[in-house]
Amino acid sequence: MSEDQKTVYLSALFAGGSAALVVDLTLFPLDTLSTRLQSARGFFKTGGFKHVYKGIGPKIIGSAPEAALFFLTYESFKYYVEPRVDSNVLPLVHMTAATISEIVGCLIGAPVEVVKQRRQTSTNTKHTSLRIFMHAVKSEGLIKGLYRGYGSMLIQEIPFSLIQFPVLEYLKKVYRVSFKNDVPLDSWDVANCGSVAAAFAAIATTPLDVAKTRVMLADKKIATDTIRTVLKQIYNEKGFKGLFAGFTPRVMLATIGAYVFFGTYDLSKNFCNDYLLNPDPTVNW
Repeated sequence: MSEDQKTVYLSALFAGGSAALVVDLTLFPLDTLSTRLQSARGFFKTGGFKHVYKGIGPKIIGSAPEAALFFLTYESFKYYVEPRVDSNVLPLVHMTAATISEIVGCLIGAPVEVVKQRRQTSTNTKHTSLRIFMHAVKSEGLIKGLYRGYGSMLIQEIPFSLIQFPVLEYLKKVYRVSFKNDVPLDSWDVANCGSVAAAFAAIATTPLDVAKTRVMLADKKIATDTIRTVLKQIYNEKGFKGLFAGFTPRVMLATIGAYVFFGTYDLSKNFCNDYLLNPDPTVNW
Protein backbone atom coordinates (compact mmCIF):
# COMPACT_ATOMS: atom_id res chain seq x y z
CA MET A 1 0.00 0.00 0.00
CA SER A 2 1.40 3.38 -1.01
CA GLU A 3 1.56 6.34 1.36
CA ASP A 4 -1.10 8.15 -0.71
CA GLN A 5 -3.48 5.19 -0.40
CA LYS A 6 -2.82 4.95 3.32
CA THR A 7 -3.55 8.65 3.73
CA VAL A 8 -6.82 8.40 1.81
CA TYR A 9 -8.05 5.38 3.80
CA LEU A 10 -7.08 6.53 7.28
CA SER A 11 -8.11 10.16 6.89
CA ALA A 12 -11.54 9.11 5.54
CA LEU A 13 -12.07 6.74 8.48
CA PHE A 14 -10.95 9.29 11.06
CA ALA A 15 -12.79 12.27 9.57
CA GLY A 16 -16.03 10.37 8.89
CA GLY A 17 -16.23 8.98 12.41
CA SER A 18 -15.34 12.32 14.03
CA ALA A 19 -17.90 14.27 12.02
CA ALA A 20 -20.68 11.78 12.79
CA LEU A 21 -20.05 11.98 16.53
CA VAL A 22 -20.12 15.78 16.55
CA VAL A 23 -23.39 15.91 14.57
CA ASP A 24 -25.10 13.28 16.72
CA LEU A 25 -24.24 14.97 19.99
CA THR A 26 -25.37 18.42 18.87
CA LEU A 27 -28.36 17.79 16.60
CA PHE A 28 -29.98 14.59 17.86
CA PRO A 29 -33.07 16.39 19.30
CA LEU A 30 -34.08 17.55 15.81
CA ASP A 31 -33.84 13.98 14.59
CA THR A 32 -36.10 12.83 17.42
CA LEU A 33 -38.73 15.48 16.64
CA SER A 34 -38.67 14.55 12.96
CA THR A 35 -39.14 10.84 13.74
CA ARG A 36 -42.06 11.53 16.08
CA LEU A 37 -43.78 13.77 13.54
CA GLN A 38 -43.53 11.01 10.95
CA SER A 39 -44.83 8.27 13.25
CA ALA A 40 -48.27 6.84 12.45
CA ARG A 41 -49.18 7.12 16.17
CA GLY A 42 -48.76 10.88 16.14
CA PHE A 43 -46.30 13.39 17.58
CA PHE A 44 -47.54 13.71 21.17
CA LYS A 45 -48.39 10.03 21.64
CA THR A 46 -44.78 9.17 20.86
CA GLY A 47 -43.33 11.65 23.34
CA GLY A 48 -43.78 15.13 21.89
CA PHE A 49 -41.05 17.47 23.06
CA LYS A 50 -40.03 15.29 26.00
CA HIS A 51 -36.84 13.25 26.32
CA VAL A 52 -35.49 14.29 22.94
CA TYR A 53 -32.20 12.45 23.52
CA LYS A 54 -33.89 9.05 23.80
CA GLY A 55 -32.20 6.62 21.44
CA ILE A 56 -28.91 8.48 21.24
CA GLY A 57 -27.01 5.49 22.69
CA PRO A 58 -27.32 3.19 19.66
CA LYS A 59 -26.94 6.18 17.36
CA ILE A 60 -23.58 7.13 18.85
CA ILE A 61 -22.40 3.52 18.84
CA GLY A 62 -23.37 2.99 15.21
CA SER A 63 -23.08 6.32 13.42
CA ALA A 64 -19.31 6.74 13.75
CA PRO A 65 -18.44 3.38 12.12
CA GLU A 66 -21.23 3.89 9.57
CA ALA A 67 -19.90 7.29 8.49
CA ALA A 68 -16.31 6.04 8.60
CA LEU A 69 -17.21 3.11 6.34
CA PHE A 70 -19.21 5.37 4.01
CA PHE A 71 -16.39 7.85 3.48
CA LEU A 72 -13.74 5.16 3.26
CA THR A 73 -15.72 3.74 0.33
CA TYR A 74 -16.51 7.15 -1.17
CA GLU A 75 -13.01 8.60 -1.00
CA SER A 76 -11.42 5.34 -2.19
CA PHE A 77 -13.70 5.18 -5.22
CA LYS A 78 -12.91 8.79 -6.10
CA TYR A 79 -9.18 8.20 -5.59
CA TYR A 80 -9.08 5.33 -8.09
CA VAL A 81 -11.62 6.51 -10.65
CA GLU A 82 -11.40 10.32 -10.91
CA PRO A 83 -7.88 10.44 -12.45
CA ARG A 84 -8.93 7.93 -15.11
CA VAL A 85 -12.04 9.63 -16.50
CA ASP A 86 -12.90 12.82 -18.36
CA SER A 87 -14.05 15.77 -16.26
CA ASN A 88 -17.41 15.73 -18.04
CA VAL A 89 -18.37 12.46 -16.38
CA LEU A 90 -17.27 13.40 -12.86
CA PRO A 91 -20.89 13.90 -11.67
CA LEU A 92 -21.58 10.30 -12.69
CA VAL A 93 -18.48 9.19 -10.78
CA HIS A 94 -19.68 10.99 -7.66
CA MET A 95 -23.19 9.53 -8.00
CA THR A 96 -21.78 6.02 -8.37
CA ALA A 97 -19.42 6.50 -5.44
CA ALA A 98 -22.27 7.77 -3.26
CA THR A 99 -24.53 4.86 -4.22
CA ILE A 100 -21.95 2.19 -3.46
CA SER A 101 -21.05 3.95 -0.21
CA GLU A 102 -24.68 4.01 0.93
CA ILE A 103 -25.09 0.29 0.25
CA VAL A 104 -22.03 -0.41 2.40
CA GLY A 105 -22.75 2.14 5.13
CA CYS A 106 -26.38 1.09 5.61
CA LEU A 107 -25.24 -2.40 6.60
CA ILE A 108 -24.41 -0.72 9.91
CA GLY A 109 -26.92 2.11 9.69
CA ALA A 110 -30.12 0.07 9.23
CA PRO A 111 -30.02 -1.85 12.55
CA VAL A 112 -29.00 1.31 14.38
CA GLU A 113 -31.90 3.23 12.84
CA VAL A 114 -34.44 0.54 13.80
CA VAL A 115 -33.39 0.54 17.46
CA LYS A 116 -32.99 4.32 17.60
CA GLN A 117 -36.40 5.14 16.12
CA ARG A 118 -38.23 2.63 18.31
CA ARG A 119 -36.51 4.14 21.34
CA GLN A 120 -37.40 7.67 20.22
CA THR A 121 -41.10 6.83 19.89
CA SER A 122 -41.47 4.59 22.95
CA THR A 123 -43.23 6.06 25.99
CA ASN A 124 -42.30 3.09 28.19
CA THR A 125 -39.29 3.99 30.34
CA LYS A 126 -38.37 0.29 30.62
CA HIS A 127 -37.84 0.05 26.86
CA THR A 128 -34.09 0.61 26.81
CA SER A 129 -32.15 0.42 23.58
CA LEU A 130 -30.72 -2.95 24.60
CA ARG A 131 -34.19 -4.37 25.35
CA ILE A 132 -35.52 -3.07 22.05
CA PHE A 133 -32.59 -4.67 20.27
CA MET A 134 -33.08 -8.02 22.00
CA HIS A 135 -36.85 -7.96 21.45
CA ALA A 136 -36.43 -7.30 17.73
CA VAL A 137 -34.00 -10.19 17.36
CA LYS A 138 -36.03 -12.58 19.53
CA SER A 139 -39.46 -11.85 18.05
CA GLU A 140 -38.56 -11.28 14.40
CA GLY A 141 -35.12 -12.74 13.90
CA LEU A 142 -31.78 -11.03 13.30
CA ILE A 143 -32.34 -10.17 9.65
CA LYS A 144 -36.07 -9.46 9.64
CA GLY A 145 -35.99 -7.65 12.96
CA LEU A 146 -32.97 -5.43 12.47
CA TYR A 147 -32.83 -5.18 8.68
CA ARG A 148 -36.54 -4.76 7.99
CA GLY A 149 -35.88 -1.19 6.93
CA TYR A 150 -32.67 -1.82 5.00
CA GLY A 151 -34.37 -1.72 1.59
CA SER A 152 -36.50 1.30 2.44
CA MET A 153 -33.46 3.00 3.96
CA LEU A 154 -31.51 2.52 0.74
CA ILE A 155 -34.47 3.77 -1.30
CA GLN A 156 -34.38 6.95 0.77
CA GLU A 157 -30.63 7.34 1.35
CA ILE A 158 -29.42 6.61 -2.18
CA PRO A 159 -31.57 9.33 -3.85
CA PHE A 160 -30.45 11.70 -1.08
CA SER A 161 -26.79 10.99 -1.80
CA LEU A 162 -27.35 11.00 -5.57
CA ILE A 163 -28.45 14.62 -5.18
CA GLN A 164 -26.22 15.73 -2.33
CA PHE A 165 -22.76 14.61 -3.40
CA PRO A 166 -22.71 15.72 -7.06
CA VAL A 167 -24.13 19.08 -5.94
CA LEU A 168 -21.55 19.27 -3.15
CA GLU A 169 -18.64 18.51 -5.47
CA TYR A 170 -19.94 21.00 -8.05
CA LEU A 171 -20.40 23.76 -5.46
CA LYS A 172 -16.92 23.15 -4.07
CA LYS A 173 -15.44 23.46 -7.55
CA VAL A 174 -17.37 26.63 -8.42
CA TYR A 175 -16.67 28.16 -5.00
CA ARG A 176 -12.96 27.45 -5.33
CA VAL A 177 -12.65 28.91 -8.83
CA SER A 178 -14.99 31.88 -8.37
CA PHE A 179 -14.23 33.03 -4.82
CA LYS A 180 -10.94 31.47 -3.71
CA ASN A 181 -8.69 32.06 -6.75
CA ASP A 182 -8.40 28.28 -7.17
CA VAL A 183 -6.76 27.71 -3.79
CA PRO A 184 -7.98 24.96 -1.42
CA LEU A 185 -11.20 25.74 0.43
CA ASP A 186 -11.30 26.45 4.13
CA SER A 187 -13.37 24.10 6.26
CA TRP A 188 -16.15 26.65 6.66
CA ASP A 189 -16.33 26.97 2.85
CA VAL A 190 -16.83 23.22 2.58
CA ALA A 191 -19.47 23.47 5.33
CA ASN A 192 -21.40 26.09 3.36
CA CYS A 193 -21.37 23.95 0.22
CA GLY A 194 -22.45 20.89 2.18
CA SER A 195 -25.41 22.63 3.81
CA VAL A 196 -26.79 23.88 0.49
CA ALA A 197 -26.41 20.47 -1.13
CA ALA A 198 -28.09 18.74 1.82
CA ALA A 199 -31.03 21.16 1.78
CA PHE A 200 -31.79 20.30 -1.85
CA ALA A 201 -31.53 16.59 -1.12
CA ALA A 202 -33.67 16.75 2.03
CA ILE A 203 -36.51 18.60 0.30
CA ALA A 204 -36.62 16.13 -2.57
CA THR A 205 -36.51 12.95 -0.47
CA THR A 206 -38.79 13.75 2.48
CA PRO A 207 -41.65 11.45 1.29
CA LEU A 208 -39.22 8.54 1.08
CA ASP A 209 -37.98 9.30 4.58
CA VAL A 210 -41.55 9.31 5.91
CA ALA A 211 -42.19 5.90 4.32
CA LYS A 212 -38.91 4.53 5.73
CA THR A 213 -39.88 5.67 9.22
CA ARG A 214 -43.32 4.05 8.93
CA VAL A 215 -41.78 0.74 7.85
CA MET A 216 -39.24 0.70 10.67
CA LEU A 217 -41.82 1.55 13.34
CA ALA A 218 -44.60 -0.71 12.00
CA ASP A 219 -45.74 -4.10 13.21
CA LYS A 220 -44.83 -7.26 11.31
CA LYS A 221 -47.77 -7.11 8.90
CA ILE A 222 -47.22 -3.54 7.76
CA ALA A 223 -43.45 -4.04 7.70
CA THR A 224 -43.84 -6.35 4.70
CA ASP A 225 -45.43 -3.61 2.60
CA THR A 226 -43.46 -2.01 -0.19
CA ILE A 227 -42.42 1.63 -0.16
CA ARG A 228 -44.93 2.32 -2.91
CA THR A 229 -47.73 0.78 -0.84
CA VAL A 230 -46.77 2.77 2.24
CA LEU A 231 -46.56 6.02 0.29
CA LYS A 232 -50.00 5.36 -1.20
CA GLN A 233 -51.41 4.58 2.24
CA ILE A 234 -49.98 7.78 3.72
CA TYR A 235 -51.39 9.83 0.85
CA ASN A 236 -54.85 8.24 1.25
CA GLU A 237 -54.81 8.94 4.99
CA LYS A 238 -53.40 12.46 5.12
CA GLY A 239 -52.95 13.63 1.54
CA PHE A 240 -49.94 15.51 0.21
CA LYS A 241 -49.30 16.99 3.65
CA GLY A 242 -48.79 13.52 5.10
CA LEU A 243 -46.01 12.76 2.62
CA PHE A 244 -44.07 15.74 3.98
CA ALA A 245 -44.63 15.09 7.68
CA GLY A 246 -41.64 16.32 9.66
CA PHE A 247 -40.53 18.44 6.70
CA THR A 248 -39.34 21.44 8.72
CA PRO A 249 -37.19 19.63 11.31
CA ARG A 250 -35.89 17.26 8.62
CA VAL A 251 -34.70 20.07 6.34
CA MET A 252 -33.34 21.98 9.34
CA LEU A 253 -31.54 18.86 10.52
CA ALA A 254 -30.13 18.17 7.07
CA THR A 255 -29.00 21.76 6.48
CA ILE A 256 -27.50 22.44 9.89
CA GLY A 257 -26.26 18.88 10.21
CA ALA A 258 -24.49 19.02 6.86
CA TYR A 259 -22.86 22.34 7.78
CA VAL A 260 -21.54 20.84 11.02
CA PHE A 261 -20.73 17.48 9.43
CA PHE A 262 -18.83 18.60 6.35
CA GLY A 263 -17.09 21.39 8.25
CA THR A 264 -15.96 18.91 10.91
CA TYR A 265 -15.13 16.31 8.26
CA ASP A 266 -12.84 18.66 6.36
CA LEU A 267 -11.26 19.97 9.55
CA SER A 268 -10.68 16.44 10.87
CA LYS A 269 -9.35 15.26 7.52
CA ASN A 270 -6.85 18.12 7.38
CA PHE A 271 -5.84 17.49 11.00
CA CYS A 272 -5.33 13.80 10.29
CA ASN A 273 -3.29 14.46 7.15
CA ASP A 274 -1.16 17.25 8.62
CA TYR A 275 -0.53 16.06 12.18
CA LEU A 276 -1.41 12.38 12.63
CA LEU A 277 -0.20 10.82 9.38
CA ASN A 278 2.47 13.38 8.51
CA PRO A 279 3.45 14.96 11.82
CA ASP A 280 5.38 18.19 11.74
CA PRO A 281 8.45 17.81 14.03
CA THR A 282 8.46 21.56 14.65
CA VAL A 283 5.01 21.46 16.31
CA ASN A 284 5.17 21.19 20.09
CA TRP A 285 2.22 19.16 21.45
